[in-house]
Amino acid sequence: MSDPSDTPSADAPQDAVAPTATSATTSEVPAFGWSGYAERVNGRFAMLGFAAVLLVEALSHDTFLHWAGLLP
Repeated sequence: MSDPSDTPSADAPQDAVAPTATSATTSEVPAFGWSGYAERVNGRFAMLGFAAVLLVEALSHDTFLHWAGLLP
C-alpha cells in the first residue's frame, strides 16, 4: 500500500518552473564552466580548427606557421 505522504495534496502549490532547454544534439543542458557539455563543444571547435589548418597547408603547399607569417 502506498504512503499517503507520497501523494501531493490538493492545496499544495504546483511548481511553475519551465522545463530547461536541452542541447540540439544531446539531452544535456548547456552550462558554462567546466561542464561536460562545454568540454564537448570546445573539442568540436578544436577539431574544426585543426581541419582548417590542414586545409590551408594542403591548398598553399606551405606550412601553416610560414603561411601565417610567424616563421620566416
